[in-house]
Amino acid sequence: MGANVVVVIGVGGMGQAIARRQGAGNKLLLADFNETALASVAELLRGQGHDVTTQVVDVSSRVSVSALANAAAELGPVTQVVHTAGLSPVQAPAAAVMKVDLLGTALVLEEFARVIAPGGAGVVVASMAGHLLPPLSAEQAQALAHTPADHLLNLPFTDPDTAGQGAYGLAKYGNRLRVQAASTTWGERGARINSISPGVIATPMGQQELDGESGQAMRAMIAASGTHRVGTPDDIAEAAAFLLGPGATFITGNDLLVDGGVVAAVDSGRLTPKA
Repeated sequence: MGANVVVVIGVGGMGQAIARRQGAGNKLLLADFNETALASVAELLRGQGHDVTTQVVDVSSRVSVSALANAAAELGPVTQVVHTAGLSPVQAPAAAVMKVDLLGTALVLEEFARVIAPGGAGVVVASMAGHLLPPLSAEQAQALAHTPADHLLNLPFTDPDTAGQGAYGLAKYGNRLRVQAASTTWGERGARINSISPGVIATPMGQQELDGESGQAMRAMIAASGTHRVGTPDDIAEAAAFLLGPGATFITGNDLLVDGGVVAAVDSGRLTPKA
């Protein structure tokens, strides 16, 4: 019997940490839009003894995501799928954020529901930003959760001009809703799907945000949180390992906040969302 397949989409700081944590004894399929970064991370992990295959993917394209899911299935039983690919507000305009972060996640959930093995599990990396969003109407939440992926960006409130600065938080809130909805279709295959909402994590993307316009507000959040520190990629990898592993077989359609207590500080009134 061949090795199981672990798919990691997005090879940034969190993707690398999760791939290293989950890869031993499995076939690792790494996917990213950036071909140079993908080759570099693959070489690094191969040097550490991992069995690595790579494929360039554009998560905002159904054709591209479908091809990735098919390639994974050809390698063997797809037992773990981890989706970390995303753009932050400092990296891209609202239209690109919505395409990659919202549509991309919806496409990954739909396409990998076809190939995930019975007993398998998936994790989507969302963000604490989705927990800090002002409440949506019930109709908007339903639309975000259940609109077919190909029509998601046609909703009035997902229009980049309408979403504006709030596009990232909206997309990440949408990730949680899509995961909840997908838990039933994944469940029909005997598989589970959950999301993780990281706080401020020490990755290149996280550093870009700390250095950008929202950096001061993010530092205030860290100072007000219960842990008073920035998270590490390994913090996220540990949470993913739990959700993907045998200790979490009764957990699906859920979101795990791994934010050092920032959202708790906001919800308890210690910190106002503006800060």
